[in-house]
Amino acid sequence: MIDLRSDTVTRPTAQMLESMQKAPVGDDVYGEDPTVNLLQERLAELFGKEAALFCPSGTMCNQIAIKISTQPQDEVICDQHSHIYLYEGGGMAATSMVSARLLVGDRMRLTAEQVEESVNEDNVHYPRTSLVSLENTCNKGGGCYYQLEDIAAISEVCKKYALRLHLDGARVFNALVASGDKASDYGKYFDTISVCLSKGLGAPVGSVLVGSKEDIKQADRVRKRLGGGMRQAGYIAAAGLYALDNHIERLSEDHRRAKSIETTLLEQDWVKASLPAETNIVIFEVEEGYGRNEVLTNLKDNGLLASSFGKSYIRMVTHLDFHEEDLEKTQKIIRELA
Repeated sequence: MIDLRSDTVTRPTAQMLESMQKAPVGDDVYGEDPTVNLLQERLAELFGKEAALFCPSGTMCNQIAIKISTQPQDEVICDQHSHIYLYEGGGMAATSMVSARLLVGDRMRLTAEQVEESVNEDNVHYPRTSLVSLENTCNKGGGCYYQLEDIAAISEVCKKYALRLHLDGARVFNALVASGDKASDYGKYFDTISVCLSKGLGAPVGSVLVGSKEDIKQADRVRKRLGGGMRQAGYIAAAGLYALDNHIERLSEDHRRAKSIETTLLEQDWVKASLPAETNIVIFEVEEGYGRNEVLTNLKDNGLLASSFGKSYIRMVTHLDFHEEDLEKTQKIIRELA
C-alpha cells in the first residue's frame, strides 16, 4: 500500500535507527542528555537564535510559544486555516486563554497590510493584540511558502506595534529548500520558531522550539507543566540530528514527485482543479458527480491512501518513504481509476 496521507507516516531508516541506538543519553529534565543538548544547540545555531527546547510535538512547541508571548485575554493574529487554530485542540483558549483574529490570506499567506489593519487599538473593549503567527509551508494552502521579503515586511509591522512574531515551521525545511533562503534569515525576523523533525525530515517524533535564552527558559517551565519533560530523550533526539545531516537536501525530490502527481491528476476528467504543488503537498478538487469519499475508496482499493481535505478536496503528501517506483505506481493508479 502506498501511503500519501501525510509525511508523518515515515519510519526511521536503518542508518537513522543505528544512530539512535548508539546515542549517548542522560536525564533531559536535569539538562543532562548530551544528544538532546546537541540537537538544541544545532538548531539554535542554524536559525541564528540563542537557545532551543526539544519537545514531543510541533503542537506543544506552538502552544508553548503562544503561552510565553501572550497574557490572558490577548489576541493572536493568524490565518483562518492555521494549524494553531484548527488542529491543536483549542489550545490557544485552553492553555493561554487568548482569542484569535482570523484573517483570509492568499493560500494562508498573510500580508503586512492585513496584519497592520488587524492590530487592535488600545481600548478596553478590545483584546490586546500581542502576537502574530505565520505558518510555513502553508498546509491548507497546498504547501505554498512565504517570500522572505513578505516575512520581513510583517516583521516590521510587528516591531512598529511591539508585537511578537512566531513561525509554525511544521515544514520549514521544505520552504527553505524550495525558496533557497537560509534558516538564519528566518531567525532575524521571528521571535520564536517551531521546527518539526517528524515530517519531511523523517524522524519518528519530535519538534524543537528556538528563540532567545529568556524565551527558552520560560518555555522550559511551560513544557514541564504540559507534561513535556522527557528523560533519556537522546534516543529520539539522535534521529533529529541524523535527519539534519542527511535528509534536508533530498526534500527537493519530494517536491518534484508532488509536482508530477499534480500534472497527472490534472489530466483526469474526474479532477476539477489543483492548488499549485510548490513543495510536497498536492491538494486537488474532485469534479461534481464524483464523490470525494468514492474517489478515496477507489484509490485505497487500488493500493493508494490519500486523505480527505474538505467537502470535495483530497490531499496527497510525498515523503521520505515514497520513491520513484512508488511515483510510477501512483500515476498508474490515478490514470486507471474507474
